[in-house]
Amino acid sequence: MTDTSSAPAENHVFEADVARLLTLMVHSVYSERDVFLRELISNAADACEKLRYEAIAEPALLGDDPQAQITLIADPEGGTLSVVDNGIGMSRNELTEALGTIARSGTKAFLERVAAQGGDNGLDGDRLIGQFGIGFYSAFMVAGRVDVFSRRAGSEEAWRWSSDGSGSYEIAPAALEDAPARGTRVVLTLKDDAKSFAERATVERIVKAQSGHVPVPILIAEKPGAEAEPVTDGSALWAKQKTEITPEDYADFYRGLSGQYDEPALTVHFRAEGRHEYSALAFVPGARPFDLFDPDRKGRVKLYVKRVFITDDAELLPRYLRFVRGLVDTADLPLNVSREMIQESPILAAIRKGLTNRILTALEKLAESEPDTFAAVWRDFGGVLKEGIYEDFERQEQLLGLARFRTTETGAEWRALKDYVAAMKDTQQAIYFLAGDDLERLRTSPQLEGFRARGLEVLLLSDPVDSFWAATAQGFEGKPFRSVTQGAADLADIPRLDADKDQDAAPEADPATATLIAFAKTVLEDAVCDVRASERLTESAVCLVAPEGGPDRQLERILKGAGQAGEAAKPVLEINPRHALVKALAAASADAALREDAVRLLYDEALILDGERVGDARGFSERLARVLHQALGGA
Repeated sequence: MTDTSSAPAENHVFEADVARLLTLMVHSVYSERDVFLRELISNAADACEKLRYEAIAEPALLGDDPQAQITLIADPEGGTLSVVDNGIGMSRNELTEALGTIARSGTKAFLERVAAQGGDNGLDGDRLIGQFGIGFYSAFMVAGRVDVFSRRAGSEEAWRWSSDGSGSYEIAPAALEDAPARGTRVVLTLKDDAKSFAERATVERIVKAQSGHVPVPILIAEKPGAEAEPVTDGSALWAKQKTEITPEDYADFYRGLSGQYDEPALTVHFRAEGRHEYSALAFVPGARPFDLFDPDRKGRVKLYVKRVFITDDAELLPRYLRFVRGLVDTADLPLNVSREMIQESPILAAIRKGLTNRILTALEKLAESEPDTFAAVWRDFGGVLKEGIYEDFERQEQLLGLARFRTTETGAEWRALKDYVAAMKDTQQAIYFLAGDDLERLRTSPQLEGFRARGLEVLLLSDPVDSFWAATAQGFEGKPFRSVTQGAADLADIPRLDADKDQDAAPEADPATATLIAFAKTVLEDAVCDVRASERLTESAVCLVAPEGGPDRQLERILKGAGQAGEAAKPVLEINPRHALVKALAAASADAALREDAVRLLYDEALILDGERVGDARGFSERLARVLHQALGGA
């Protein structure tokens, strides 16, 4: 046995991210500081579950103390509160890694959100504390000093971690009699304004309100040395009948599981029986997690086997449901299941399919029964759910049915595709969409003019993912998707709403207009693949569209920005033959140089209307000056 008791203490400086978080905690004026206890209890429960898992392969780790438990020791005279678990414990290196660095990407996302909303201090940060679990460091909201004594299961060494939250911490060997026989004891020396957290009544109230369904029994002792009495029994909520569980029970369990403080928007609780048997409890959050679009973020569904926690990295849901929190407990897998078995297991593949189907079905029912609640879910998670439209071909129609869109007809309201299809014109053959990165700019796009003039509804797609699924989706209820910025508009068979008004029958057939278009093709041959008269324009003079076989304009921009576009396809310049400017230009007897300047300015105008930058700013400026000079009577 190695004796470490005489080893010197080591002082370390916190990583920069931890120091920022500690500054926020130490100076917090967040009124509901009791959230710290739930965070510490959650950590203790995780430690107990890790021990239970490791003991499957090494039963000796449990020793003569096989029953996991968490004990809270209140000491009003000493002004301390201790949280003790008999879980896996930590070695010296594990203490440094767990308490000296930011290990959770979500915690880093929390810090970034605080910085984005006004810095590391002040009410913005305090408000965000109430929306997000920030783990162990929340103890410094109530404690002037925190001491952690830990002894890893199976080890003869114990260690003490200490800090006052001012920017550094100390790690030193601990005498075995000062540390738990196994596990961790967190001792909070409470601040003067937090002494109430050393009173049994206060602690018991918090535990019952916030941690009543932690799957590890919780006990409380009202002073050091007193006998601990049970507060919760550690029963598994997911194993109970739904009729035995209240909405408050579900909400409490969700908060403990997710580390968030919102109410779940949807709860899915079921037991599957048949070829495979398992219980599942899943929640759709009521608020968007900060790290939802983190590329490294994975699902948040835990896997249990016979109530023994196995892993939270089993990918029990597809990536487009990564916002769902929950767990699955099955008896169909061995307790010593390996990571390789998890990845290749046909049992887990069946569970994944069943759980995914149940969640999507529950979302469909929510959309029908509580449309306002579903609209809030879609607002928070629609951008992620739409990833499934091009990732999950098997469920593409179902996901399209769940999807909600802004359109040219709905204003700020959401529109379901089934309602869009039901309202289609008799001669309308496709579901029209316009993709871009700004909703208000889409509403004023010139490409919409011909569709609006005919009363045709167009989906306005402003999420980056929209261009990808729209390019691959097979359609909805037999109707294909068609971009209004790609190819010919094909609007001739659909009459305009103002069809009785006096219009030029076919101005593109006018010889002067045809000559202008032919001239524009020659002038712009290096920039566009074609110049043609437009069916889709009614108010603007020009617009750009993608050629029939090319990608949608927005998709091409996204691919170009990612360096994956290859050689960009030349767009088509459409000219509105009915526009006064085009008519005047076609009829004008200007010299060739002036006509060329005018044509190039029309192209520049189309670029600007499409949200693009003019390629040659100096050339644009010079052309504009020459045309204005001529228009003002200059020689």
